[in-house]
Amino acid sequence: MTIESSAEVKKTTVPPGRQVLVVDDDAELCELISQYLTRQGFAVETVHSGTKGVERALSGEHAIVVLDVMLPGTKGFEVLRRVRAQSRLPVLMLTARGNEQDRILGLEMGADDYLPKPFNPRELSARIEAILRRSTPDPTEIRPGVAELIVVGDIELDKGTRVARRAGQVVALTTVEFDLLETLLRSAGRVLSREDMVRGVLSREFSPYDRSIDTHVSNLRKKLGPRPDSLERIKGVRGIGYLYALSHGSSEGEE
Repeated sequence: MTIESSAEVKKTTVPPGRQVLVVDDDAELCELISQYLTRQGFAVETVHSGTKGVERALSGEHAIVVLDVMLPGTKGFEVLRRVRAQSRLPVLMLTARGNEQDRILGLEMGADDYLPKPFNPRELSARIEAILRRSTPDPTEIRPGVAELIVVGDIELDKGTRVARRAGQVVALTTVEFDLLETLLRSAGRVLSREDMVRGVLSREFSPYDRSIDTHVSNLRKKLGPRPDSLERIKGVRGIGYLYALSHGSSEGEE
């Protein structure tokens, strides 16, 4: 009997927004992940192939996908590409420890975060919780009939619907990109350190070897394009971090 034909779907009834899809061909690891996350209040479904992973990820039944890079047949990056083509569902990639290229490629393709194998289940749970907090609106902040708009130049963020617009046109952003842009716009004209951005946007401690935030900034730059005056919107400040530019000109130290 192949892994794919075995009983691979395991679900538990939990509140909405706690459904996790795990796509990994390691059945034993999936079982361990499922047991741990279930104890943390998640409902977990596990599948062991990329093809099935795409099908289930696009079903609309999950709040997040935990996706392994190394899958038989349809690889993890192809699964991510197909999912991103049709959905903004948060994706956490599992990568080989020390393989920085896989991490960067996954983030460039729209993954929300990554976790190197082997990993501590507590860290996996913490990463999932952080992503879900970013992607799920806080009901205490939502006032019926009142939209919270953040407008800087031709960029507009609607906090209620989590929709970003450039010159009135919708810009498709991942959950991380939306929160990153919100953070930059709220501090427009001021430099934000990489450390503060990692803690505030990715909800984890900063490591000087972790270039995730730089990759997310690069993705955001590509999606937003230049300002109407053709200058860069998000400027890097060497050795410190980034700022969302408000005016013409450039400052010493910009990257």
